[in-house]
Amino acid sequence: MSDIATVPAGSTTAGPDSASTTDTALVRRRIRRWLWLFIACLVLSGLTAFPLRSETSLLARLVDATGLDSVFPALDARVHRVSEGVADGYGRHPFLAYGTDWLAFAHLVIAAAFWGPLRDPVRNVWVIRWAMLACGGVVPLALICGPLRGIPLFWQCVDMSFGLVGIVPLLVVHRLIRALEWQQAVSAHHDFARAVPSP
Repeated sequence: MSDIATVPAGSTTAGPDSASTTDTALVRRRIRRWLWLFIACLVLSGLTAFPLRSETSLLARLVDATGLDSVFPALDARVHRVSEGVADGYGRHPFLAYGTDWLAFAHLVIAAAFWGPLRDPVRNVWVIRWAMLACGGVVPLALICGPLRGIPLFWQCVDMSFGLVGIVPLLVVHRLIRALEWQQAVSAHHDFARAVPSP
């Protein structure tokens, strides 16, 4: 969590997880940087879900070309099974691709939801909390639906890793927003104190 601004020694405006009131712009930049990283990953995940047939075919060829098929035969078998299944399903029933098109679209829509925190992170902190809940939900989804769909445990772990890795930048952003919120509260208190005349 090194990206969280710290309070300089001797500051009188320090609070839990707060930064110096002079660092508000820096905290905002760090929030935006982490959010843009998360948004970019969501958009990339969405865009790569559109050409699923060509991607799985390319992956199967890469496994063979790199010699991984002989080193990891189980991986080779799984990759080719998925590639053949997607090719067969999309070839005989192209409407199945429509389902993954909606999956891709959902990633893009979710990414658009972070426009609010980019503009006003304190007011839209609920988006970050909702996203953290969604990342946590990836784990039970994989553990429940994975066995029902015949997904090997290794691939379930790969799927769960997306939620576990994805929540890290969100936790950083959430803590930075708390620091920013504290800064704004301190600033508002000082403005109020200056506006009210002393008795």
